[in-house]
Amino acid sequence: MFENEINRLWLKSYDPNVSFHLEYESLPLFEYLDRSARDHPDRPALVFQNMKLNYARLKDRAEILAANLTRLGLHKGDRVGIMLPNLPQTVISYFGALKAGGVVVMTNPLYMEKELVHQFTDSGTRFLIALDRLWPKIHSLESRLGLEKMIYTSVGDSLSFPLNLLYPLKAWREGTRVRVPFDRQRIFAWKDVMQQGTAFQPVSVDPSRDLAAIQYTGGTTGQPKGVKLSHDSLAANVQQCIVVLHDIGKEPEIFLGLLPYFHVYGLTVCLNFAVALAATVAPYPQFVPQEVLKAINKLKPTIFPSAPAVFNTLLQQKNIQDFDLQSIRISVTGSAPMPVELLKKFKEVTGADLIEGYGLTEASPITHFNPLRGKRKKGSIGLPFPDTDALIVDIRTGTRALPQGEIGELVVRGPQVMQGYLNRAGETAETLREGWLYTGDIAYMDEEGYFFIVDRKKDLIISGGLNVYPREIEEVLYEHPKVLDAACVGVPHKTRGEIIKAYVVPKKGETLDKKEIAGFCREKLAGYKVPRRIEIREELPKTIVGKVLRRDLKEQGDESEE
Repeated sequence: MFENEINRLWLKSYDPNVSFHLEYESLPLFEYLDRSARDHPDRPALVFQNMKLNYARLKDRAEILAANLTRLGLHKGDRVGIMLPNLPQTVISYFGALKAGGVVVMTNPLYMEKELVHQFTDSGTRFLIALDRLWPKIHSLESRLGLEKMIYTSVGDSLSFPLNLLYPLKAWREGTRVRVPFDRQRIFAWKDVMQQGTAFQPVSVDPSRDLAAIQYTGGTTGQPKGVKLSHDSLAANVQQCIVVLHDIGKEPEIFLGLLPYFHVYGLTVCLNFAVALAATVAPYPQFVPQEVLKAINKLKPTIFPSAPAVFNTLLQQKNIQDFDLQSIRISVTGSAPMPVELLKKFKEVTGADLIEGYGLTEASPITHFNPLRGKRKKGSIGLPFPDTDALIVDIRTGTRALPQGEIGELVVRGPQVMQGYLNRAGETAETLREGWLYTGDIAYMDEEGYFFIVDRKKDLIISGGLNVYPREIEEVLYEHPKVLDAACVGVPHKTRGEIIKAYVVPKKGETLDKKEIAGFCREKLAGYKVPRRIEIREELPKTIVGKVLRRDLKEQGDESEE
């Protein structure tokens, strides 16, 4: 399929030392940790507040967890939910679950009832490792989640003396302390599970067939889909990163781990890639601009992957000149377009290269990247990764390849592409066709092989670097007893890229106000999915067959914000 239409114009635009064809190692992801622990045992692997963990110790901690997960009944292929912000425990849990033969289900700690029930039941998650603060929310849903064993940890578990002793007092004062009823039958404390006990026994993994992760992504239907990612797919993307980002890792690197590990972008770039380089990772659980600037000033990170909204917010800080940001050599950005002015300003402030790429969960996630040392073009997502073919096909059927310069749907294929969607054979067949992944994004390729995204076939909203699917919010709005009709679109925002605007039509005779709608959504959706702007209307613009004209609403939203 399309074999005769592939025109790899991008090869001439590659950096001189980057090859299109690589020899890939087929290996389980935890092998990267094992190698770094073997070759650099004393190098700091994790730095978090007053705690440091070297690679030898990180491997040891992961294997203790793996052994105890097995003791608690985990079998190869069992799903392990990890519902944590970026903490040392998140990294230990990730590699520990993989070493036990588990399949990780990375879960956003902000998820609410509807999202959690779907994700855990759809994936068949048996084990959960979560933050203790989340206990009340999870406990209220226990009968619907199907979880068999739960392990709860505290931020204090990742601190060294004396902060580990002071943290409970701090949590009590802030009103965030939660007493979890550990029974050591179904509910376990992290400290207990991390006690040395059962000896670790390695599990045999077939990297090409065995899943490493089920990573959930949204869809135009609003129902999140579980993307099946094998060890080989994720490992291939790491190996591609190593080749394309060829200047990284020659000397010891420090990664600022601000991107959430529960997002596939953060999982690959800030964790798998960093560990493969034996880099020091500084996990950061939340984005507080001033705290991040202080961290950069103190830790001197060399690599800073993040999203445009984060970079923009940092550059907006009035006292940014008070911090030394010159340690940053390279910053990687994705998930949303990066304004040219922002690229220039970031370079001026830090002296670092800010390089754009493109990807999607179904591709582990990176498929395109701007050359590290070559030409970078305004608004371009860059060039396809090694061994990654990309084509533009007609939007209607997806069966006809379009010539260079024409606009159509972007399709890709490569070793990093998913196995398919969990429990969704129909949607897998629609998205994966003879090895080609249909991205749903509308794009074109120029004469030098650079790709440009011009629109989204799917009605995706990217707010603060996080994907939000309008239909998911609309389904919640339709649950409100006074709502007749609803639609959501993304409207431009200076720092977040886009924010969510909801258009709501009340039922005849009913009265709605914006606060009521926002409060209703806040009870059922993660905070970042709650509409920031709400407009009450008498009707919505629709086609003759009743489909909402989102483009019209988006344009009206743009005008209303001017």
